[in-house]
Formats: sequence, C-alpha cells, structure tokens
Amino acid sequence: MRSRKQFTVTLLPTLLCLLAMLLAACGSPSTGPGTGGNGPASPDKQVLRWPIGATDFGTFDPALVQLAVDSQSLQTVFTGLVQFDSKLNIKDQLAQSHDVSADGLTYTFHLRPNLKFSDGTPLTSQDVVYSINRALLPATKSQVAYYLNLVKDFDKITTGKIPTLIGDSLLAPDPNTVKIIISSNAAYFLAALTYPNSYVVEKSLIDKYGTAWTDHLDQGGGDGPFKVQSYNHTKGMILVPNANYYGPKPKIQKLEYLISGDQDTTYNAYLSHQYDRAAVPPAHLADARTRPDFHEYPFLRIRYVTMNYLVKPFDNIHIRQAFALAVDKDLLVSTVWRKSQQPTDHLVPQGMPGYDANLKGPAGVSSVSGDKTMAKQLFQQGMQEEHLTTFPSITFSYYTDVKAIVDTSQAIIQMWQSVLGVTLKSEAFTFDKLITLENATVGNPKGLQIWISGWLADYPDPQDWLSTFFQKGSGYNQMNYGQNNSSDVAKQLQVQQVLAQADVNQNPTQRMQQYNQAEEQIVDDVGWISIFQGKVQLLQNPKFVGNVYNALDIIPPDDWGNIYITQ
Repeated sequence: MRSRKQFTVTLLPTLLCLLAMLLAACGSPSTGPGTGGNGPASPDKQVLRWPIGATDFGTFDPALVQLAVDSQSLQTVFTGLVQFDSKLNIKDQLAQSHDVSADGLTYTFHLRPNLKFSDGTPLTSQDVVYSINRALLPATKSQVAYYLNLVKDFDKITTGKIPTLIGDSLLAPDPNTVKIIISSNAAYFLAALTYPNSYVVEKSLIDKYGTAWTDHLDQGGGDGPFKVQSYNHTKGMILVPNANYYGPKPKIQKLEYLISGDQDTTYNAYLSHQYDRAAVPPAHLADARTRPDFHEYPFLRIRYVTMNYLVKPFDNIHIRQAFALAVDKDLLVSTVWRKSQQPTDHLVPQGMPGYDANLKGPAGVSSVSGDKTMAKQLFQQGMQEEHLTTFPSITFSYYTDVKAIVDTSQAIIQMWQSVLGVTLKSEAFTFDKLITLENATVGNPKGLQIWISGWLADYPDPQDWLSTFFQKGSGYNQMNYGQNNSSDVAKQLQVQQVLAQADVNQNPTQRMQQYNQAEEQIVDDVGWISIFQGKVQLLQNPKFVGNVYNALDIIPPDDWGNIYITQ
C-alpha cells in the first residue's frame, strides 16, 4: 500500500508466533498519563480530530484505494468479509464463520444475520459478490484489482473477455452465503481478502451517482461503525456513529478527518490543541521523546528508490549496483531523519514473517553505509559495457508532501554526484501525482526513470512485498523487473518462477525459504534501493484511550466500541 504519512494502515494467520516479539513491543492499549482510570467524558465531549495531511483523500472508494491514509480512514465506514483484529490476526467480520474446501479452492462465508447498510437497507450476499465483482470490472479502473487476482477467471474479467464473475467464481447461493472460488491453492488468500477492494459497497448509491457516489455517502453506502455526516473536499470529512452497525457501537460521537497542511504545520497545530494526534517531524523528535503524550513503535513500511529497467543504462546490472552502493543509508537516517528510521537493505521488513536476518546487500555488500570504492568500480565497468563515455541525461522524481522526503532525495542525488560523478536532473510532484506516474511506468520505456517511493504492508506476508512488485505482469512492477531485454533477464525470470512457487506453497518453512532466495537475488539485481524501514513516532491526546497500537496503525472496526475520550 502506498504510504504518504509518518503514520498510517492494513494486513495472516499462522504468523502469530513470528509476530509475537513485534506485538509485545507495540501492542499495549493507549492509556496515556493523566487518565488515572477516569471514565468516559460526556457524549458531547466524544469528538476526535484527526489530521489527514496537506491534501484531500485520494479516494474514498474501496475499489480504488491505494494510499495508506485513505485505507485507514475508509475502514471506519466500510467493512469486508474478513479483517484484522488489533493484534493483526485475521478474523471473520461481515462473515460470522467460513469454511474451506478440501482442495483449498472454494471458500464459503456465512454472513452475520440481519446485516444492513448505514441507510437501513438490508446487506446480503448479493451485495458482497457485487462489490468484489465491481472492483474487477475494467470500467471501474481499479489500480488495486491485483489483490483479488487469485479469484478464478480474474484475468478474463479484468481484460473484458467475460462480463462478470457473478455466477462463475463469485456465488451467492442464498442471502446469507457467499462462495468464492480461487484459481490455485494459495497460502495468502484470506490475507489478501482483507485489502479494502473487497469491502462491501451499496449498489443503489453507485447506480444513482456513478463515479461521484462517494460524495453522497451521507445518504448511505457504508456498513462500518461510522457513517459520513458531511464531506468537503477542501476541509475534510465528518463521521458520526452508524446506528445500523452490526458490531459494538462507537463511543466516539464525532470523528473528524481534517485537511491539516504539511507535517510541520500539522505538528504545530497539535501543540496548539487543534488535533488529537500528529506525526512527529524528525527535527522535533528529540523534544517529543520527553513528552508524556509521545508514542513510538515499529512500522511495516519501506522507503526505497527504484529504477526503470526499460531506461538505459539502468538495464545494466553494474550501473544499478553502483547507484545502490553509492548511497550511505546510515548517514541519511542519522542526519535527515534524526535516527527516527532504521536503515536497511531489505525488501521484506523486520518483524515480518520471512524476514531474512542473513540477507546480503547488492554485490554482496552487507553494510548499510554502502561501499564507495566498489560503487566507483562497478560504475566504470557498467559504463564500459554500455560503451558510454558520459552518463546520459536522467531525471530523478520525488514527491513534496513530506519535507524529509525532499531532503532525502536531494541528499541521495548529491551522493551519486560525489561518488559516481553523475549529475541527475530532478522533478518534484505531489505524492498522488507521483503514484499516477508510477502506475504509467509499467511496460513503459518513456515512464519514470528513477524515483523515490514507499510501501506499507497490506498484510504481513512476503508475497505482498515480493510477488506484488517483482512478478511478471503485476500492476506494481513499475521497475519492469523480468519484463525487459537486459542481459540478466533470464535470471529475473527464474526469480519470478520461485515467487510463483512460494505463493502457493502450503509448507510454511519451504515457502519462507523460497521467498528468502528470491529476495536475495532481487536485492542483488537492485530491484529496489531500500533506504530505511519506518517507525511510528506520534503525539496523541492523553485523554484518547482504548486503542491498541500495532505495526500498521490500524483500528479494527469493532475496537471503536472500546475507544473514548476520558473525563
């Protein structure tokens, strides 16, 4: 999931023991100093004001959501068949139970009784299959349909070869039963089903308003603990409790998602009590750590730089490795980020199942400080192989929503100039615009050339980090790994075969070993130049209690029944 903020969203079962250390470190309830066991304040005081950054939501349509801030927010209004609890375990949500066939290909979900949308309209199995099918239709133009690619005949519906999967692999045999048939026995299907593009939406609202339906959510459309009271694209969204919610009713009586400006502006506004939560900018971290309202915990997010294999000379392995080894990640984290992040060479972050503590960096260099001498040698080797005497004109793209990302980008460009002697042009965009350009780079030699981005786990499984980005045909394979004409493409295709085997391997030990093998090769191929793994550092109103911190900063729908503002 694309991550824009310091803090943000979403996420497998058999992973509990592997997540235990992580959860032990960050899974305690928020009961800030000064709460002293006080009970809830009066209903008129149960108001939360949460900042969402400098811009409006990218979308509030579950079928289209890519940004972490969007997903985090819309999970208060929409729910799916399965979701995560506060400790990131998969649980039935709209479903009260589910069964899996002996061959692992048919999932049967039994819905809770008497489900309703926020306008009181009954919610049935037909609404579930409609919503999943809608996310896959070409007309919906979803960039995240990929998360449902296990559904049988996914390729046929997304390419318009068949008009619908309803009655094919999406079945509603009665109002309370949903059957989903998948194409292969995959170890991560339920986890992938927690991604918001499978969440249930109300057909009548979409039929009435078309693509503008999310502007009218005050009329219905949702099924989560909150419903939309108002939505202003220049100010934000106001939510109130959904009286028709099937789970515990929220104690919070008004939840305001407010457009708040950049990170520094938002932080200062928190200090003046305009918001109940704010990410801590790196420059303020030392002071923030001394405050009683400060919280810090691990985050399953990687910031990285990547290169388009279809842009010369980035199809040369030695040029790619040189660019990677010229970057001193430890220096970046120490200076630009004030040690608020963890420098890394990994694609799969620490705390995830499949994390490989023995992974080596590009060209076998394990130091996160890089290797300037080897970088120069590899660069000269690559230039000779490409018959180049001068480095061609290349543009580095970055986003401006977070000042530290701007500073990081400029520092990396300077490192390349200092170590390799190359001068890159640069261009700046909003994060949303950069995402659009990334999506347009798949299979495109005229797309982005080299750029900075980030990824936040959709679910804690290596498939979400490896196959999602590096499998042939993936909509997120913007670097065009394995879909190029480089001299190393045969090796990349072998990696993609290993990923395909791991995705369906029901033996967890073998599966993780396969992912480790693939990750090591992708790191050596410089699929990404991983820069750092994230941590959450935030200030939060001490009177806001009951939420449980976790590595994706999600609040499960039912948990809103335990969250309130103290007296």
